[in-house]
Amino acid sequence: MKSTAVRRATVSIAMAAALTGVAACSGSDSEGGSGGSSGGGDKAAGKAKTQANPIVALRSVEKSTDKADSAKVESTTTMGTMMSMEADGALGWSDGLTGTLTITYTGGTMADQMRQLGTTSMEARYLPDAYYAKMGDKFAEQSGGKHWIKYAYDDLADLAGGSGAYMKDQMQNTTPNQSVKLLLASGDVKKVGEEKVRGENTTHYSGTVDVADLAGESSNLTADQLADMKRQLEQAGVTTETIDIWVNDEDLLVKKVEKGELATGSMSSTAFYSDYGVKVSTEEPPAGDTADFKDLMQTQPAA
Repeated sequence: MKSTAVRRATVSIAMAAALTGVAACSGSDSEGGSGGSSGGGDKAAGKAKTQANPIVALRSVEKSTDKADSAKVESTTTMGTMMSMEADGALGWSDGLTGTLTITYTGGTMADQMRQLGTTSMEARYLPDAYYAKMGDKFAEQSGGKHWIKYAYDDLADLAGGSGAYMKDQMQNTTPNQSVKLLLASGDVKKVGEEKVRGENTTHYSGTVDVADLAGESSNLTADQLADMKRQLEQAGVTTETIDIWVNDEDLLVKKVEKGELATGSMSSTAFYSDYGVKVSTEEPPAGDTADFKDLMQTQPAA
């Protein structure tokens, strides 16, 4: 394997692992487990009245899901010809995004690049200031014997202008209720009806959002970073996307589907949440087995 492949894959993994974490929390089809107290007749009547108004209902969902702090996650994401992948693990969001996911690339150019590195699966650990990707032995042979790559969010922000800064912002501030915020910000949300999700009673809501506008509304980017981000969205062919969410009787987000179009093909993201409130414990990998993303970019020749 050529060292240029290491550089190319290192950059791709930076984007993909970041997008996976963000998708799992804010752009994915998700299922939540049950938890919370049962209510009486008055509570049920109040709930029925709340659910009749989609905006009021979603504001309640936004608060309840945010307070849950953590959940187990299963997600699938497809981004045109770039990649299709699956992720499984647990994430917390009480203080930035934390947790561990096992990410498996199932198709697209990312899967091809990972095969060159000897594996299509990796472990991703998310911490408040960085995330870490565990690679295979073949990658370690080309990177000084190190199996882990550390991506500091500040370094990620420098990677790709507005999109890097946007990912840094989203990784440090995202929660599963971000998708609910997007629907509320869109001004276009409707109640579809009552449906079963994996045997659980849920209420289905749907809406269409303008991606460029939401990139501004849901982030803390500077004006220049936002302009850069919108240019990149336009170049990627991203304009609007549809978001569908399903909410259980305890006002927890239990399912979400996000779909849109890219210049490279269709984008879709799906995830299932369970066990809200699960304990999430994530540790930094051993320093002696960890290569820094920034150092790899300096030592590996450009692709």
